[in-house]
Amino acid sequence: MEVSALQQMLSRFRQLQEDLQRQVNSVTVEASAGGGMVTVRMNGQKQIVDVKIEPDVFANKDQEMLQDLVRAAVNEASRRVDEELANQMKNLAGGIPGIAGMKIPGLF
Repeated sequence: MEVSALQQMLSRFRQLQEDLQRQVNSVTVEASAGGGMVTVRMNGQKQIVDVKIEPDVFANKDQEMLQDLVRAAVNEASRRVDEELANQMKNLAGGIPGIAGMKIPGLF
C-alpha cells in the first residue's frame, strides 16, 4: 500500500473518531421502570443526568421495590445508550469495511 493511501486512510479514521466523539456527546436517552414510576436520563458517556421518582413510590415505603425500579431503569438506559451509539457508528463508518461491527473500548 502506498504512503499516500495510508495517509488518506489515517485521515478518514481521525475524522471518524472526531465524529464518533461528537455523537457520544450528543446522545441522551431516557428509560423508565414500573410503568413510569422511576425514570432515568443518561448521556452517551453513561452518566446519569436525571432521575425522577413518582411520589407514589415513597408512599409504599418499600425500599426494595424502589431499588429494583432504579436498577431496572438504569440498566435499560445503559442498554439504550449502547444501541444508539452502535447505530450511529454503523451509519458513520458504513463506508469503511470492517469498522461498523467493531467494539471500540470506552465507547460501548
